[in-house]
Formats: sequence, structure tokens, C-alpha cells
Amino acid sequence: MATATTRLCAFLMVLYMCFADDINLIHKPDSAPVRLFTEEELKRYDGTKDGQPIYMAIKGVVFDVTKGKGFYGKGAAYNALVGRDSTRAVAKMSLDPADLIPDTEGLTADQLNSLEKVFEGTYKTKYPIAGYTAARILNPDGSPNKHFQPEPQPELRTKDEF
Repeated sequence: MATATTRLCAFLMVLYMCFADDINLIHKPDSAPVRLFTEEELKRYDGTKDGQPIYMAIKGVVFDVTKGKGFYGKGAAYNALVGRDSTRAVAKMSLDPADLIPDTEGLTADQLNSLEKVFEGTYKTKYPIAGYTAARILNPDGSPNKHFQPEPQPELRTKDEF
């Protein structure tokens, strides 16, 4: 014969199973927390320190490119792109120091199209988003941008580069 406690537990379990969808027992945030990077903070993740992540930003989205250390690490071919927002350089496929900036003003339609293809087809599918630059999240006066939406990454493929 079941004890009163056992019967109560069984009753509560059945009750929970019947109404679980109607009862919000655990708070679930709408999205993951968003990390904001200042220019100074982003500079710290430039691939020069062993054991520290390597970050680069494109269009104000900060990607963790650590798994591409062979490309982005200290002394690697694309190390100039990391630790900053390199939107213009990615759009122009350039490593010219003058292009290592977030500004897209004056880019051609082809360069902007190339930027979008690389952003969506390479970075968003290959590298996890670590956060966003202040310029992406905040208005010029420092107030929150009410139109900011985190970038979805439904096509993220996590596998080793090598």
C-alpha cells in the first residue's frame, strides 16, 4: 500500500504532466545575454596572447575566430583583421591598414554585396558570435538602440578548421 506521501507525489506528477505547458515554472529568457565590446576591449583579443580567444568584428558583430588561429593568430596571414571591426577590409578583401575600420561609406555595390556574402556565408556559419560592438548596440549619444536585434546563427557549423 502506498503511503500518503507517495500518493501525493504521484498526484502532483500527473497534475504537472497535464498542465506543464500552461505553467511557466522556470523563467526562460527570450535570447542569450548580449555582450558589448568597446574598441579598447576588442583590441585585447588580437591573437597576441596565448590561451586568450581571438575576436574580430564585421558589421559590429564580434566573432570568436579562435578556431581559425592558423589564419588569425599572431603572425598569421589575416592577423591584421582581428581585435577590431574590420568591416571595410572584408568588403574590399584588403589588408591595407587604412581599410581596417568599420566604415562602409563610399564602398561600391559589388563590395557591399561581397561583404554581405562573406558575413552571412562564412563568418555567421563558421564562427560563433561573442558579442557586439558598442556602435552596433548603442546610438551615437550612448543610449541603447531600441532597434538592435541579435544576429541569428541557424547555420553555425562547429567543427575544427584543421
